[in-house]
Amino acid sequence: MYTILRKQVLNREVTRMDILAPLVAAKAKAGQFIILRLDEFGERIPLTVAGTDTASGAVTIIYQKVGKTTFVLDELSEGDTLLDFVGPLGTPTHIVGVERAAVVGGGLGCAIAWPVAKALHAQGTEVDMIAGFRSKELVILESELAQASTRLHVCTDDGSYADRGFVTDKLKSLLDAGQRFDKVYAIGPLIMMKFVSRLTKEFGIPTLVSMNPIMVDGTGMCGCCRVTVGGKVKFACVDGPDFDGHEVDYDEAIRRSVAYKPFETQKLHACKLTGGVL
Repeated sequence: MYTILRKQVLNREVTRMDILAPLVAAKAKAGQFIILRLDEFGERIPLTVAGTDTASGAVTIIYQKVGKTTFVLDELSEGDTLLDFVGPLGTPTHIVGVERAAVVGGGLGCAIAWPVAKALHAQGTEVDMIAGFRSKELVILESELAQASTRLHVCTDDGSYADRGFVTDKLKSLLDAGQRFDKVYAIGPLIMMKFVSRLTKEFGIPTLVSMNPIMVDGTGMCGCCRVTVGGKVKFACVDGPDFDGHEVDYDEAIRRSVAYKPFETQKLHACKLTGGVL
């Protein structure tokens, strides 16, 4: 059993938890993920490792309440336990030899971008962190992202906080101003990563994107997490989750990402009497 050491609400949609999992904490690196299960009847869901503390054995996860499991998870409190917490899974993000990088996060993707920026910054890389959110009330991890980067640029779609516009607007303004990057890391909604990759291709900048398709077992056996990269089928759980952003078939990935939306909606039903998820 894995104990919840800390629970922190980041905004109305997103929660941070520290889970006691010392074996995972000892080995996890930026870009890797875990798969958890709440109980013996629960589904398996993948969540990126947002951080670790090897001294306490804690692993930080950050999740958005979007499906039944995340809503039930959010009803748990500090001291409660999870049945399964498996990891680290996936291939760590490649950061070696990168002297200057732009890390671009969109919405909840900033929680995944955070450990990447931290790892780059820790090795001495000059990091421009571009964090985009729909509005001010949805901004998360601002101080953490600032500490993990050389320069933090926050954007909001509606202009309610910091710079108005999309992350691609900020990235383009930096590139147009003459700033150059050895590599760009883009993490967030598929459509965001698609347009970041389109922009960086114009400037000839190598780009890594973090893919988070439907996933079941995390070992490559089920085949659910397949993505097409450079015309070849890859599996995000073992070949990724990072891939060359200029080679990903985003249109296919977007079609597959919404395949189960009707089913998820049916499964997620809030009781009108208690407010609980059934």
